[in-house]
Amino acid sequence: MPELVYRPVIGFVRSVFAALDVKVDVDGSENIPRTGGAVLVSNHISYLDFVFAGLSALPQKRLVRFMAKESVFRHRVSGPLMRGMKHIPVDRDRGEKSYADALASLRSGEVVGIFPESTISPSFTLKTFKTGAVRLAQEAGVPLVPMALWGSQRLWTKGRPRNFRRSHIPVTVRVGERLEAPEGQYAGPITRRLRERVQELLEAAQRAYPARPRDAADSWWLPAHLGGTAPTPAEAREAGA
Repeated sequence: MPELVYRPVIGFVRSVFAALDVKVDVDGSENIPRTGGAVLVSNHISYLDFVFAGLSALPQKRLVRFMAKESVFRHRVSGPLMRGMKHIPVDRDRGEKSYADALASLRSGEVVGIFPESTISPSFTLKTFKTGAVRLAQEAGVPLVPMALWGSQRLWTKGRPRNFRRSHIPVTVRVGERLEAPEGQYAGPITRRLRERVQELLEAAQRAYPARPRDAADSWWLPAHLGGTAPTPAEAREAGA
């Protein structure tokens, strides 16, 4: 079926990023298969992560169908766009339907995007990964493609105002080699390996990132272990995030 919504949205997003001078550095897109299903797995630090993760697949001429909160599909603006782009709503009260919809997309040859932390990490470090991404890959017989994003939190993240000024914010994306998820193996150990891969990619993205905080007040987007003032993982857990 023709993509009457997705491709125009991509064009609009690219125009907006050009106007804001958002520099997106993507490396490793060749690891996303040109054909067939795959589960694209990323860390989650921003409300815009699905946009940057989706852009990483364009060099391979793939469109990613992301699993996202059902409430986004009920919004009067985002809802029609999300449905038009064939993203997959996740209703926590009807998780089996979301899983079945994602599985059907994978079996039909789509790339499905998943954030296995489920929510944005306010510490900007990796939280625990849920096993759903691995179980989907196992059942559909498709590979997992790990990736990591860095810098997107500076544009729009939980608990911070949006920064859509022309502030020249760079975003770094690193896509790793595929990870197979053989059916019959326990999902837990594969999920741990997947998280390790994403962690390695996140560290690579952070090393490659071309910007540093301007001053102490601007260090909120840097994790505590890198010298920033973002909450530690323990502090974030205590705050219920």
